[in-house]
Amino acid sequence: MLVLIAVANVPYFIWGRPHGIGAHAAGGSPADLVAQTIAIVGIDSRVYPMFAFLFGYGIVQLYSRQIAAGTEPKDAKRLLRRRHWWMLIFGLVHALLLWYADILGTYAIAGLVLVWLFLNRKDRTIKVWAGLFVAVPALASVVAIVGAALGSASTPSTGGVGAGGPLDANGIPGYFDAMGTRLEGWAVYTIPAALLGMIVPASILLGMVAARHRVLDSPADHVRLLKQTAVIGLTVGWGSGLLLALQNLGALGSDRELDWALLPMHMLGGLFGGLGYVAVFGLIAVRLERTRDSQRTGSFPWAVQALGKRSLSGYLFQSLVYSPLLAAWGFGLGQHLSSWSAALLAVGVWLVSLLIAARLELAGRRGPAEWLLRRLAYPG
Repeated sequence: MLVLIAVANVPYFIWGRPHGIGAHAAGGSPADLVAQTIAIVGIDSRVYPMFAFLFGYGIVQLYSRQIAAGTEPKDAKRLLRRRHWWMLIFGLVHALLLWYADILGTYAIAGLVLVWLFLNRKDRTIKVWAGLFVAVPALASVVAIVGAALGSASTPSTGGVGAGGPLDANGIPGYFDAMGTRLEGWAVYTIPAALLGMIVPASILLGMVAARHRVLDSPADHVRLLKQTAVIGLTVGWGSGLLLALQNLGALGSDRELDWALLPMHMLGGLFGGLGYVAVFGLIAVRLERTRDSQRTGSFPWAVQALGKRSLSGYLFQSLVYSPLLAAWGFGLGQHLSSWSAALLAVGVWLVSLLIAARLELAGRRGPAEWLLRRLAYPG
């Protein structure tokens, strides 16, 4: 899953040229268009709902383990609150120093609110509220498409915010000048957009329900549900992405104003696509359980699990490479990348993080970010 977020984020570090849909550089070679199409169909806006679902799943896992160990419910909730407050601080520092589109702060704020409101509510209540949250982007999609059909769609004013991010933060040459812009982008654009779009809260709530039924803890007991979710999720997710990809290629014969009409539907499809990916990975886990290959030290599945145990460190490692290497305040190589070369770099960065995680696993050591968060969230 981390390789998907690596590919999703790297286009934001391509700077110094016009942008098309989202963060993707406009036009390019056939190889660039192929890379953009794959990203728009299968990755963009599909990654953060996927991680939000897993974040919600982890909330219930952590809470359940505490209760099983004899912790009082109020103390277990206090632990969750402390953990989420520290995640928010991690996100703030991450945005300030490296990457304005940090998602840790978004998850932390959503976790603080949703744990307070829903942790001990019935499944039915949580599902109803998740449905209501999904209804918001669904309504926005209908309004946007109807508006486009009636000829009223227009490109909204961005107030100076470029397609590559708030004020093109990665294209600012001075580190401290870029720092202020990154913090502005994180606080003013990234967190509000992710929360108010309702996709993140809905995904977290669905993850909480799934964790109660141990859907990913015991995937072999939920194969039918996982198969149905994978088929429906990827069909809707990739289908909605395909429309926007065709628009990016100019195959729909419409002007650029249609981009904004298709974006709400694309983001809504991202929720389905993210859940579809989670289901696919659950089914892969079932297959690996049967072959026992996942337990063999040094195997690829074993290495992926090692990185999964250190996913926070793996996520932050990407920014530690991208920002100084690609941003204008660093080596500035993002000015020279194209869509396909940036995607290739992203996969390479993920492979390096995989190797580092494998070495840490062999040494029996936690990831540095996991170690620090644990020390802060579990004082004493």
